[in-house]
Parts: sequence; structure tokens; C-alpha cells
Amino acid sequence: MTTTSFTEDFALHTGPHRAELLAHCYRMLGSVHDAEDQLQETLLRAWRAYDRYDPARAALRTWLFRIATNACLTALEQRSRRPLPSGLGAPSDDPDAPMIRGEEVPWLQPVPDALLDDPARVASSRHTLRLAFVAALQLLPARQRAVLILRDVLDWPAADVAEALAMTVTAVNSALRRARARLEEAELGEDQVGEPDDPAQRALVERYVAAFERADLTALEKLLTDDVILEMPPFLGWYTGRAAYTRFIARIYTHRGTTWRLHSLRANGQPAVAAYVRAPDGDGFTLNTLQVLDVTAAGIRRNTAFRDPEVFAAFQLPERVPARRP
Repeated sequence: MTTTSFTEDFALHTGPHRAELLAHCYRMLGSVHDAEDQLQETLLRAWRAYDRYDPARAALRTWLFRIATNACLTALEQRSRRPLPSGLGAPSDDPDAPMIRGEEVPWLQPVPDALLDDPARVASSRHTLRLAFVAALQLLPARQRAVLILRDVLDWPAADVAEALAMTVTAVNSALRRARARLEEAELGEDQVGEPDDPAQRALVERYVAAFERADLTALEKLLTDDVILEMPPFLGWYTGRAAYTRFIARIYTHRGTTWRLHSLRANGQPAVAAYVRAPDGDGFTLNTLQVLDVTAAGIRRNTAFRDPEVFAAFQLPERVPARRP
């Protein structure tokens, strides 16, 4: 086989797995940029070993995921975990206190649904792509994280996980028990999160957008759950409860103005909005935050608002939009 035909054959057979591999690397690493790097590393390792791949020993998908998992584990040896502010300490008790930036923290990042390619795949795996779930994964040691993802997300048998990670089956089962116990402490509440195509969920997000753009704090507060969380990496402070949430948004309106435009999109299988505020020169609106929302039947339970140029670039968000809606 010529080099060209070898490369074409490799691309033909591995191409359908790229989006799923990217999602896997993202769960492991918590960063779109790092996940894309390790996807490329995975494909490079696979290409170099492709002439030795034996389909009688493992399906191509299994083989690729084994390579990706170990590539991510190698990368994690040189990286710190990626938390959200709520994973670092207690909530702030004063929404009017000065904000402190955590520039030294490698923050968890959201992933655009568009990067994951297949809407059906995103929908079927959305609970394991949720920002809160990926944040909880970051609390686990790297090998426990890998075990839990391979067993509970990809549904691999313990023996296959043991072979992939050079562990014993007993060690895999022990790591899985510890990982599951740690995730239970995170109280993710998957059963409370609405389906992405639920008309009630879409209507609630639309009401949130309308209330935010009107700077209507009373309407905004009614859309929140009692235990709502608001966090804004790279700022260390975070808030919980309706009163603290609306007080902080009131502070934003005071400092940034009350004229906003919000544009809907999707991240981590969840509703999200890009929030633009009136530009200081009055010419259109400038990008302020990307807000990823946890929406339940009772209301919005979490808003993680990112102010990170790398996140904005991953979502291809323009820095400025015109005053008039398209």
C-alpha cells in the first residue's frame, strides 16, 4: 500500500470517530484547546501504529479510545485539574465586594455543541457532557477519572478497562467505587435537568433572555431556583441563592449599563447565551460573557458565566455585534 493510500484508508476509517474522541478527551481534560491537542496526538499515535492494528483483537473504536485515554493520562501528568469557582471553596456572602481574579487557575471550559458534530450523539450523551458533570470529574485523580469514564460513560467491561490502563480488574473496580462515591457527593441531580428539546425549557430560557435584556430583576428572580448558583471564571467568587444572584446582576447593570443583547447557542448539551453589552462608543454591542445554564422544571439552577478569550474563540463569538438585530 502506498503512503497516500495508507493515509487515505486511515482517514476513511478513523474519521467517523473524531467527534466522539474529542468529547472523550474533553471529559478527561476539561478544556476544548487541550482536548483538540490530544485528539491530534491520538490520531498521530494511531497513524504510526495503524499497520500493526489487528481488528481480531479489538474494534477500531475501542483501539482508538484506548490510545486517546492514555494520551490524556500522559497530558494530565503535566497539568493541574480544571475546577470551577464553586469547586474551590465556600460561596461569597457579599455580592457587592470587589471581585478577585484567579489568573493562576487553569479554569474548566465549556465545549460548543457544534464541535461535537452529531446532534443525536450530543443528545444521547448530554448528561455526561454537562458542565457540572465535567467539573465533578475534575475532582477525581486522573486514573480514577479514566476508569469512571470508560466504565460508566463508554460502558466498557472492567477487563477491557484493566487491559487499556495496565491495571488489574480488582484495581479497576476499586477505583470505580471511589470515583462513583466522589461523584455522588457532588449531587449532580441529573434527573432534574430538562431535556434540551423540551418546549418548557426553551420557553424558560427565552423568558430569561427577555428579562435580562430588559434589566428586569423582578422577572429574572422568578426564573431562578431557591438554590441557584452563579459563578464567573476567572473570578474566584461565586454566589448561591436568588437574593445574591439578583444583587450581583444589579451590580452589573450599575457598572455596565442596562442595555444588552443576548444571543442563544448551545454548550455541553445545555442552553447557553452570549451576552453583549452596549459599547462605550454607542456603536453596537461588545461581548461580555458566555453564560451556560442548568435549566430544571423549577427554574434556572446554575449559571456559569465565562469571561475568557479562549472560550470566546472556541465558540467563534464576534467581539462586537451591530445595534440592530439581524
